[in-house]
Amino acid sequence: MEKTTRKKRVNSNIDENINYLRKELGVGKSFDIIHLDMEYAEKRMAMFLVDGLVKDDILHLLMKFLANVKKEDLEKDVLKKLLKTYIPYVEVDTIDDLNKVVDTVLSGPTALLVDGIDEIILIDARTYPVRGPAEPDTERVVRGSRDGFVETIVFNTALTRRRVRDRTLRMEFMQLGRRSKTDIVICYIGDIADPSMVENLKEMLSKIDTDGLPMAEKTIDEYISGDYWNPFPVIRYTERPDTTAAHLFEGHVCIFVDGSPSAIITPVTFWHHLQHAEEYRNKPLSGAYLRIVRYLAVLGSIFLMPLWYLFNIEPGLLPAGLDFIGPNKEGQVPLLLQFLLIEVGIDMLRMATIHTPTSLATALGLVAALMIGQVAVEVGLFTNEVILYFSIAAIGTFATPSYELSLANRLARIALLLITAVFHTSGYVISATLFIIMLARMQSFGVPYLWPFIPFSYRPFRDVLVRAPIPLKNRRPRILHPQDPDR
Repeated sequence: MEKTTRKKRVNSNIDENINYLRKELGVGKSFDIIHLDMEYAEKRMAMFLVDGLVKDDILHLLMKFLANVKKEDLEKDVLKKLLKTYIPYVEVDTIDDLNKVVDTVLSGPTALLVDGIDEIILIDARTYPVRGPAEPDTERVVRGSRDGFVETIVFNTALTRRRVRDRTLRMEFMQLGRRSKTDIVICYIGDIADPSMVENLKEMLSKIDTDGLPMAEKTIDEYISGDYWNPFPVIRYTERPDTTAAHLFEGHVCIFVDGSPSAIITPVTFWHHLQHAEEYRNKPLSGAYLRIVRYLAVLGSIFLMPLWYLFNIEPGLLPAGLDFIGPNKEGQVPLLLQFLLIEVGIDMLRMATIHTPTSLATALGLVAALMIGQVAVEVGLFTNEVILYFSIAAIGTFATPSYELSLANRLARIALLLITAVFHTSGYVISATLFIIMLARMQSFGVPYLWPFIPFSYRPFRDVLVRAPIPLKNRRPRILHPQDPDR
């Protein structure tokens, strides 16, 4: 259970406060924890900060202001005058708990101690190392915005608020992790999102009890998603601010985690993982065509390869006009083993590509093409048909917008293949049926995973199947129970 830290009140004697903070912050043991002793207006002061997490120019300017303060200026109402007059900065606050001061300083703000005052001034002049908001690699579009989330939570919330200027947009702050004190923000539009959904999510987050969140949003995912061993994702990740804004307007609740360039979208259905911003950056008919092609590619990546294998072991299932389906010649390796080898080989290639420097990626691709291509066929390791049908499955996998869903579909394909190999026709039919039943039984924070297909709802299903024109999408998804159902 989480340890509760007892409140340690700030003392009006600055020496006691300094000694406590030096001990708890590890001054002298950590090179980046800085303690500055100062004297302004004949009053002893001290600063505690983390080197690298503060804006040096801001602190230097504030120290200049303090250097011009005279003794008579601080004879009465010292704290009030410092806050209102002599520390001209936007984000200034006070706190009377030394333990909270320790946690706050470690997250970036600067603590200013003044002798004779039983409160400590916090100056939030923090800064974090950050890269530019470049377009996400996995969510590229031909036309559209090129900015994407970064690893700093304040930047991500600003990119979102830039697109959602609703006065009821809420950004609620929390900290998770007993040791990491990771900042997270729950984002939703107050006039649209279901209040019970927001409260349920906040309650789930508050129950997370762990030392830290080293994997950021993925750690939160595993705590709040429920079924750990089900590979299908019940939350959606996005690195695009426009995608986040679109979901907020529908009534979804988003979570930002400091240190992660991805926003968590809840709740979501299976179909959310198959939608892409590119569909909405084209004319409705073109977008509808792209969506249907993507659906066919994803379905093919799951069911086509096991079906082709079934036709090979049960050729009697083929009609007379389709008897050409099947390998022209048998390879040296059984078909099932060929499929398993090429599945593992592609995953090995994917992992190798991730760890390969960019300058060597082309060479790795050429080696892989030779190994898995013509040479593998000539030596009898694979047949041409196996490579063809696996290529179709791989294209469908890469056409899946959600990386997490593509991995889950790959596992489903392997499971279907193995069951088909053991039980033949009945195995393929039963396993495919059980696969759909499993998806139908899943829920994402109370929302059926296959809605609006199961349970069926005509109008939402039409919008899922075909990309409808934006002017005709005048209703929010009713499954989210939005407070304002009309757009």
